[in-house]
Amino acid sequence: MSVLMEVKNLKTYFNTEAGLVKAVDGVSYHINENETIGIVGESGCGKSVTQLSTIQLIATPPGRIVEGGVFFEGRDILKLEKNGQEMRSIRGGKISVIFQEPMTSLNPVMTIGRQLTEAIELHLKMTKEDAKKRAIELLDLVGIPSAKQRLSDFPHQFSGGMRQRVMIALGLSCNPRIIIADEPTTALDVTTQAQLLKLMQDVVREFKASLVIVTHNLGVVARYVERIYVMYAGRIIESGSCKDIFAHPRHPYTMGLLRAVPRLNEPKGKKLVPIVGLPPNLLNMPDTCAFLPRCPYAVEKCRQIPWPELRTLENGVHQTACHLDF
Repeated sequence: MSVLMEVKNLKTYFNTEAGLVKAVDGVSYHINENETIGIVGESGCGKSVTQLSTIQLIATPPGRIVEGGVFFEGRDILKLEKNGQEMRSIRGGKISVIFQEPMTSLNPVMTIGRQLTEAIELHLKMTKEDAKKRAIELLDLVGIPSAKQRLSDFPHQFSGGMRQRVMIALGLSCNPRIIIADEPTTALDVTTQAQLLKLMQDVVREFKASLVIVTHNLGVVARYVERIYVMYAGRIIESGSCKDIFAHPRHPYTMGLLRAVPRLNEPKGKKLVPIVGLPPNLLNMPDTCAFLPRCPYAVEKCRQIPWPELRTLENGVHQTACHLDF
């Protein structure tokens, strides 16, 4: 399986009145062709900033990409002009984003049809009539009833689940090679969550695209992704196949996330175990492992040695940034 995009040592910092925030601090990962991966972690760990950085959507100021590369189709797209024609043709055309909150991502004063056809006309150079036919096909594909009639509706006339379906249609509109779904099921009921995740899984297979699911919930990605990257305090602290992460987590933070996921095979009445404490302040990061104050397994070695780099485990694929062996 060939690598479609590779992110190398990405660092994105924000200058604030309180000081320098290292939101993304040396993140590396890759996406293979026709693959679905998950990027998981608590709110504020840098998941969304990482994805926005890869397509140069970080507002400057206050943010800036200080180091790293994003290699897509054989070249570093971070070296392209941020708002130049070449970067804009990639952003939306070859790499699309399904944003977290469709009510704020969709333009409230433009019809759904116009928002779809605008992207199609721009990136695929279609006529207005052909773009309209394409928009109807996409709405049908994502399960919007009476697609032709609903082209003239505005976002507020759709439910939350239907708006997210429109966002999926928008993400697919230009036949992208990579789709980034940033918390795609937030604020939706569990039935709708399952429907939308299954829909995304089906359409990326049909379009032969790769999918990145960004979420705080390991349970959401369990059935749908092939590989998982776990983030904490701006870094990736564990990565591996979905099976490895769920069956044999090797970092205490990942273990904590898994203990917080409800399971049907657990005894009735068993309480979920939260991760105690709070994530570190990114303005004042410790020299040691950032998870140390919350870690139930910490030993003296953890208090004396700097935050460990990712190391590859015995199977050659699973990686962890922990001094200890589990």
